[in-house]
Amino acid sequence: MTGRQATHAGSAPHPAGPVCARVEVTHDIGLHARPSVMFTRLAKSFPCTIGVEVNDDGVWLNGKSIVKIMGARIRKGFVLAIRAEGIGAEDAVKALCALVERNFDEEKSHARSA
Repeated sequence: MTGRQATHAGSAPHPAGPVCARVEVTHDIGLHARPSVMFTRLAKSFPCTIGVEVNDDGVWLNGKSIVKIMGARIRKGFVLAIRAEGIGAEDAVKALCALVERNFDEEKSHARSA
């Protein structure tokens, strides 16, 4: 068993510490229900732990918790620090940042609809 664990640890696709990146929310409405569900669903697809800090407030939320993410009332212009640790951490941070940058695959502005 120890040989298998050592091989796995030696080829692990994640660094020893957490992976962290910052991304600004540009979605006009922010993380309302649908984007929050999309964010947490994507976060749950990774085995690593994922935390989210909003506007450098020092409080890390569970990035896999819809209650925590929606409860943060994240609005346009807020900056999210996304931190992941464990297997797949780098991929998780990249995917979550990309989702935010793509405005959760929704129209950029609901207010500009004619």
